[in-house]
Amino acid sequence: MPVESCHLRLPATSANLGAAFDTAAIALDFVLEVEARAAKEYSILAAGRNVAECSRLDSNMILETYQALLSREGRPVVPLAMRMRNGIPLGMGCGSSAAGRLAAICLATYFGELGWSGERILAEAVALEGHPDNAAACWMGGMVVAAAPFQADAASSRLPSVSIAPPRDWSAIVAMPSRPLATSQARAVLPESYSRADVVANLQAAALLAPAFAAASPELLAAATRDRLHQPFRRAICPLLEPLLPLVGHAGILSVTLSGAGPSVLLIRESSSTLAMAAVQAALADAGWLPQTDYELLETEFVRVGAQQHWEQRSWADAAQIESQTE
Repeated sequence: MPVESCHLRLPATSANLGAAFDTAAIALDFVLEVEARAAKEYSILAAGRNVAECSRLDSNMILETYQALLSREGRPVVPLAMRMRNGIPLGMGCGSSAAGRLAAICLATYFGELGWSGERILAEAVALEGHPDNAAACWMGGMVVAAAPFQADAASSRLPSVSIAPPRDWSAIVAMPSRPLATSQARAVLPESYSRADVVANLQAAALLAPAFAAASPELLAAATRDRLHQPFRRAICPLLEPLLPLVGHAGILSVTLSGAGPSVLLIRESSSTLAMAAVQAALADAGWLPQTDYELLETEFVRVGAQQHWEQRSWADAAQIESQTE
């Protein structure tokens, strides 16, 4: 049994990116960090965001997933002493579930000596998540476009996916309301069927997303992020979207989309813009939103290195070296 600790670093993600519903996501630079050692009993020392939820030993998604996988694979369930620093807000559409599931699968792979490859780890996460976007972006880094495996046994199938390096002169602002939103609630407001016109419009837009990032084209990005399948139905329960959508094309803001299922909003901007943050603050003030009390704004860079690279290095200290190797 391994005696040394297992170190993990998993980035936040923003999925859908407008029209690419359940298809695309991008890795962001606020992260979940986990260190775990085999122990006589479970313990979690948490810091960062949502400390109370992260510290729980019961109803803890990471521990429950870890235990379930080892039991399923017929391996001893090794108790863990964990240290966790969580930078990903829970319930805000920033990929906390995907990061947590990937952390659990990596811990099970390591302490259960499963010998799973990176492809198998990602496939297990996608099977648990039910869609590939957040898990793939968290694991691979960059802007990822992914489709669910076509084989019946999704957990052992290779994920059809590609990671595209985001333009270095693009960055983002994440606007988060004070209250989280359950993904189940966000899914419940979607219709059972759509018109052909709406589906075709989304297919056309989504097809432009990868070229927009590859070509660093603001014009293509604006077209690629126009959505008819989920954002119109989620506006009522994601109220930051309405006042921020008109900012596209102004103050260096290239696109405005829900982050995942919401309620947060992702604004992609030109990094050189000094006006974007002020424009966001002014738009929210005009809509009656109070800073800090009603919402929080996070400035974030896009991450080219995902959890897989850090998992292979097994050390947070190697992060700077890994980043330099991707330049």
